[in-house]
Amino acid sequence: MDKLLISQTTKEERKEIIKKALGLSLLGNKMPSDDVLGMAKEYIEGKTELDEIQKRVLQKYKIKKDENKNVF
Repeated sequence: MDKLLISQTTKEERKEIIKKALGLSLLGNKMPSDDVLGMAKEYIEGKTELDEIQKRVLQKYKIKKDENKNVF
């Protein structure tokens, strides 16, 4: 994953990485939430590394899943 680090990529390369990732995501799912798209923009802008975004996304959906467990 080192080759995806902000320090190892240009803004244009990060845009392409995100475009490919979103394209793959759309193959099996619906459009990512605005929160997730905002996090992707943080990576493109060089503000947040992908590993941190991945942790945040997983935590977001884990919390959502835990909340749904209590519904039934």
